[in-house]
Amino acid sequence: MNATTSQARHITLDALRGFAVMGILWMNIATFGFPEMAYISPIIGTVGSPSDIVSWMTSFIFFDGKMRAIFSLLFGASMILVIERAAASGQSTAQVHYSRMFWLAIFGLCHFYLLWWGDILFLYAVSGAVAYLFRNWSGEMLIKGGVLAYIIGSVLLTIGLGTMFFLQNEAAQPGAGQEIIEEYALLIEELGASAEQLATETALYRGSFTQLLIDKLTNQGLTPFKNLFLGPLETIPLMMIGMGLYKSGFMLGQSDRRTYIGIAIWGTLIGGLFFAGLSWLAASRDFELILMMNITQAWASLPRLLMAAGYIGLLILLIQRFSSDPLLHRVAAAGRVAFSNYLGTSIVMAFLFYGWGLGLFGTVGRAQLILLVLGSWITMLLWSKPWLTRYRYGPLEWLWRSLARRERQPMMIS
Repeated sequence: MNATTSQARHITLDALRGFAVMGILWMNIATFGFPEMAYISPIIGTVGSPSDIVSWMTSFIFFDGKMRAIFSLLFGASMILVIERAAASGQSTAQVHYSRMFWLAIFGLCHFYLLWWGDILFLYAVSGAVAYLFRNWSGEMLIKGGVLAYIIGSVLLTIGLGTMFFLQNEAAQPGAGQEIIEEYALLIEELGASAEQLATETALYRGSFTQLLIDKLTNQGLTPFKNLFLGPLETIPLMMIGMGLYKSGFMLGQSDRRTYIGIAIWGTLIGGLFFAGLSWLAASRDFELILMMNITQAWASLPRLLMAAGYIGLLILLIQRFSSDPLLHRVAAAGRVAFSNYLGTSIVMAFLFYGWGLGLFGTVGRAQLILLVLGSWITMLLWSKPWLTRYRYGPLEWLWRSLARRERQPMMIS
């Protein structure tokens, strides 16, 4: 591979990662500023004003899950890149990979217990440990196997969450038995969307760091492990697809331009229409809780993959078109230090919203939250490139690398 190809390969992956780490905050911001269930509905955590509803719909249609999916695809692609480099330098690929995943899991657990309940790093570490087993598959096998597994996971999610409708319907019948009524009441309680539960959650996040930590350890101690059910249903399949797209050259910008155009148009268009339809359905049913759980967690799964693929096609076209643009290189720099940007964002947002910081939890409208997102984007673009002109890695990338390799890595660029 010549130097030009190598440079193009890296700026493509880095820029994609930069766009993803910036975009993922657009959805995550609601989970910092509101109770957990506010993520799925614009009338939870806020008054449900027109601006709240429009903000939620915009986020749902254009960002919800798509950035996470792109992040997962890129994780798979980067995993193969690291494995190839380890093999080329004569290192044990298994040792290199699993050392990285072990420390990523530690970072993830610290992130969850000390900062934010929405951590995905622990899930990525465990899923990455499993995805490694498919490293020798061909690109075609990885893509086909990943897509098939993803579809099966989507169907299982749809069936599993669909049972909520059955229980809801049975409990609403005039002659419903006490057992059914109690079971439905327990389901609603477990979702945590009652006024009392929302008030309790709000008070908790406006409290002290110690209160939050104790709650995480006592009431949510197993949550990171419970969330691992998403591994085989979504995360591992997406990583496999990303591994395949890397091997095929698609993720490196090496496919035919017409291929990217076709995927960009049809993936974004079809997926976007599905999401617009789901948004209309949600609004027409006044964002009813059980419906919203099914829409956001299950029905959106397949169109989410279509839109993620469409976005990647579109972004690669933009990267190729503006490969020499200074702004694109700032996005790529943000992608090179995506780990630091992701965790750094959590630190800043937790400080802004939680009681141990400024305590803004539940006080900022959904539309106003977008201003914080834009401010964070500007910050990422401003600091990442200057940092990388002096240092080889982002601060947390350096720490992760040093821990995984069990020796202090050189940081300064000589």
